[in-house]
Amino acid sequence: MTETKAETEFLDVVVAVDLGGTALKGSLVSATGETVATRTQATPAEGIIEALLALIAELMDDASRYSRRVVAAAVVTPGMVDELAGVVTYASNLNWRNVPLLAELQSKLNIPVAVGHDVRAAGLAESRLGAAKGIEDFTLIPIGTGMAAALVSATGPIRGALGAAGEIGHIPIVQGGELCTCGQRGCLEVYVSGAGVARRYAARAGRTLSSRDIVARLGTDPDADAVWDDATRALAQGLATVTLLLDPGVIVLGGGFSQAGSALLDPVTHHLQESLAWRDAPQVVLSSLGGDAGRIGAALLAFAKVGRLDVADAWVRDAERVSL
Repeated sequence: MTETKAETEFLDVVVAVDLGGTALKGSLVSATGETVATRTQATPAEGIIEALLALIAELMDDASRYSRRVVAAAVVTPGMVDELAGVVTYASNLNWRNVPLLAELQSKLNIPVAVGHDVRAAGLAESRLGAAKGIEDFTLIPIGTGMAAALVSATGPIRGALGAAGEIGHIPIVQGGELCTCGQRGCLEVYVSGAGVARRYAARAGRTLSSRDIVARLGTDPDADAVWDDATRALAQGLATVTLLLDPGVIVLGGGFSQAGSALLDPVTHHLQESLAWRDAPQVVLSSLGGDAGRIGAALLAFAKVGRLDVADAWVRDAERVSL
């Protein structure tokens, strides 16, 4: 029996992997927007590409069990990424320099493969399906252990000459400030990231708490209040720089920090407007895709690799049954 086009599209899935410094998060995503299977594992200190290939193989086995057809795969990664060549020039938390990721994966897989930058892929997802849908000029800033930015204009994402555009976490905010792991002093992510807030709280209070626990203590713990105030003021200063340099229509805050909700959004919005003397601040919103944005972006890149540029529109039309 000959399959119809609709039946064929239902069978088609891609492997989408968000490669992070702590975890590999992979999913099978269908052309109709369904997450068919998900697998997560810790990122090993060594043998990362081998672990990636093993994870992709497991997901492809899942596809066979669900009678689905894998048509492409995409892996998104942090660091300086040459997306056209598929080379990760530098990724500190993976200990990678000049890794030909695309060539390594494509040599072992018999399906088309795409390689992308994790935050730019998340920006693609937010622009097609999330908080920045319909906005031509926006900035997405996921804040977790560290922070970076997707800088998107009407012509597409800004990658930069080295593929390193968007390293907002390493903009020096405090002259002669605290030492960053990158070797600079006073970097924004020293004060704003989850790791930075936890470290600064421990140094001040003499006890260790996660950034989530610190937020939960706001209003009852003076040390938590002080560290959080430093963080929101520093972030607002960084957003003021982004505003004056790029004039985004919307700034989207994502990552683990976005779970703080109004505790983050209200003071940052207030401090940002205070820092802009002659113009209004752009709207600052929380990501609607959260920690899944990178994975969803990877799925979009994989479908684009095989010419399926329309899948996001179908996902929006079928939003009630999509399970991304």
